[in-house]
Amino acid sequence: MAYSYPPVAPTFSGDNETISRFLNSPSVVARRVQDISANRFIADVLLTGRTDVSGGAITYDVDEDLYTVRPVTAVSAGGEYDLTTLTNGTPQVAKVTKWGQDTEVTDEAIKRQNFAAVEKGLGKLSNSVIKKVDSISLSLIAATVTQTQTVTSGQWSVSGTAAILRDIMLAKAKVTALNKGYDPNVLVVDDITWAYLASDSGVMNARGREDSANSIYTGNFPTIAGLTILPTPNIPGGSGAWLIDTAALGGIADEDLGGDYAKAGALETKVIREDLNDKWRLRARRVCVPYVTEPGAAIKITGI
Repeated sequence: MAYSYPPVAPTFSGDNETISRFLNSPSVVARRVQDISANRFIADVLLTGRTDVSGGAITYDVDEDLYTVRPVTAVSAGGEYDLTTLTNGTPQVAKVTKWGQDTEVTDEAIKRQNFAAVEKGLGKLSNSVIKKVDSISLSLIAATVTQTQTVTSGQWSVSGTAAILRDIMLAKAKVTALNKGYDPNVLVVDDITWAYLASDSGVMNARGREDSANSIYTGNFPTIAGLTILPTPNIPGGSGAWLIDTAALGGIADEDLGGDYAKAGALETKVIREDLNDKWRLRARRVCVPYVTEPGAAIKITGI
């Protein structure tokens, strides 16, 4: 499944009857939660692998070698080929955890606040689940990825002295030099680092000033050195810059527990009507575990 980053946030309007029909459609609620949360699930963007779970846990290999144990040798005419063995990566086991929360929306709140009451409940539910899953996923990345590239000149925050493009290219070279097929495709930065990057005089001078896509006109800075820039407040460690090959780094395994939950994207939702108390119970959850299979597919730029 492709994850947009960031999507355009939809809006709602409607009367009490429309809202009730909306809440009575679990699949519609699930899609709305996905819309609210899509631009915050940075973990899903970085860990693109998907694994089906059975039995509450997954097994996977870490840092598997691309080559055979013995070197390839010349084979004479009619001769036998050398037999070699294959090695696996270090086996790991990860247990799935169910993360979720409920909230309640009363009929009075819906009558008096219209969709605002539902919007607030769905937003807080999705934000809470996202915060937890992103936290554990990004902590795993920060703990597993050990490669670093220190800035070669001044800090990125000091315009005119930084060598931002060189730092990025050197970091990328370290990853590709491992010769394991890694090709970093994203640069993940915190919002402040993104601002320094997009406004750096050296980077700006290297771009075509009269290009209408230039950040000096648009305020956007989507790519550099072939890398898609993803600014996020949830970066591992809180700040800095990470180059990541999202196709190789790892993934998130989700388990389907059933139970008549509607699913759209990463989140599962359920809407429960409680007529005895004139209210709705909204629920969002994710049953998952993140994993990193190729720690060499990422690198952190330090000293920024």
